[in-house]
Amino acid sequence: MATIVDCPTCGTKVEWNEKNKYRPFCSERCKQIDLGAWAEEKYTIPAVNLPLDDEGDKPVQ
Repeated sequence: MATIVDCPTCGTKVEWNEKNKYRPFCSERCKQIDLGAWAEEKYTIPAVNLPLDDEGDKPVQ
């Protein structure tokens, strides 16, 4: 039985197999859109509880 996943860009159902060279994406276009989003730093992980500097008022970066 084949594994079916959603394309991370457009949500189209994609069969996860060796025939699909763009997996987990449905097409080269969706793959390039995702790469562009990474390059523009649209994907971020929010910082939580940043350590404060020695004076205790500004987060250390």
